[in-house]
Amino acid sequence: MAKKKTWIEKLEEDKAPQVKRLDKDFADMPAGCMMLIANPKIIEEYVRNIGKGKRVSLKTLRTDLALEHRAEYTCPVTTGIFLRIVAEANYEKWQQGSPLESITPFWRVIDPNSSLAGKLSFGRDFLEEQIQNELD
Repeated sequence: MAKKKTWIEKLEEDKAPQVKRLDKDFADMPAGCMMLIANPKIIEEYVRNIGKGKRVSLKTLRTDLALEHRAEYTCPVTTGIFLRIVAEANYEKWQQGSPLESITPFWRVIDPNSSLAGKLSFGRDFLEEQIQNELD
């Protein structure tokens, strides 16, 4: 049986992003549109560039990435999965001793009240604490 990958290993996987035309309506996207399927590295790079004390909604992240990759939309399902990988991997790095300032500030995108926040292994409190620390 294969060993389960760490979050950091999942983040480091090298999968190319794809832009695909949708055959049928999906989530908030109409059939025929061009949809970006990003990867964890693209999500991490975007989040890393959000300034301290700023917050960006998941919708804005998806819109910005779609425009950057010449698509009309970014897949909401894979974006959520990849954002979780970014959060869990960077939390792992922090637990392993990386300074907080050196990890990707995923709390600038993940809403502590979102369903995604409820799935995180470390819970909502860490997100709320980091958001509050940046406001102080």
